[in-house]
Amino acid sequence: MKLHIVPARTGAVWVRLGLKTFWRQPLAFISLFFLLMALISTVSLLPLVGSVLAPILLPFMTLGLMVATSVAYTDNAEGAGIAGHAQRPTGSAMFVAVAAAMRAEWRSLVKLGVISAAYFVVAVLLTSFIDGGELARAYLLDDMPSAETIASSDFQVARMFLMCLNLPLSLAMWHAPALVHWHGVEPVKSIFFSVVALFRNFGAYALFVLAWFGVFLLAGIGMGLIATVLIGVGAAAGGAALIGNVLIVGSALVLAAMSLSSTWFTFRDSFDPS
Repeated sequence: MKLHIVPARTGAVWVRLGLKTFWRQPLAFISLFFLLMALISTVSLLPLVGSVLAPILLPFMTLGLMVATSVAYTDNAEGAGIAGHAQRPTGSAMFVAVAAAMRAEWRSLVKLGVISAAYFVVAVLLTSFIDGGELARAYLLDDMPSAETIASSDFQVARMFLMCLNLPLSLAMWHAPALVHWHGVEPVKSIFFSVVALFRNFGAYALFVLAWFGVFLLAGIGMGLIATVLIGVGAAAGGAALIGNVLIVGSALVLAAMSLSSTWFTFRDSFDPS
């Protein structure tokens, strides 16, 4: 395995390829994303242990969407090369490939998940120095604070602090599941290589994030305008307001699925299997 150094403009290419691949089989990508999100959300609702167990499943979600993207893109390339046009991949083939990858790598993925969960618990506990442990009790003990506590400046600063602490975890886990699956790298080493790849190709990844921010912003403005119209109509017809709110939430989830479907291209171009 060798690290590739790519030009900064590659970040925009990753976004374009992700969008193009997503729209080849949007229902399959959305279904997979919602299925994995529902599983993680259900586990997170378990009393006491839910907030700790949920991070263990995140590497499964990352690898699942990467594998689905690789199948969709590979079928696209092969179809174009053999028949002269892009052959649309089947959703069933994508789900079968995802299930096979998770079954083959579940031990390594669980190890990555345990590392994520341990880091998350430590990060949550560190917020106790800011708000006296209110946020930690909410996450780890399901002891929800009062509305006054949530609105307090200390609690809000603690939440922002936790978000900042979780950023390194996100960077470390960006490529780790894929390195475990496609290159057979040990879980701990995969975290190290993931961080190295991100810093060595910082320009491309920065542009990748900025480009997706632009996509989210434009889509948010469009959905916001539509929702405003529907909510305005909802003054006379209550159902329209509900549709508007559902549209905003649904669009945000679809955009999240789109962005995650493009991460495989960042991995593919950052590492050389030879």
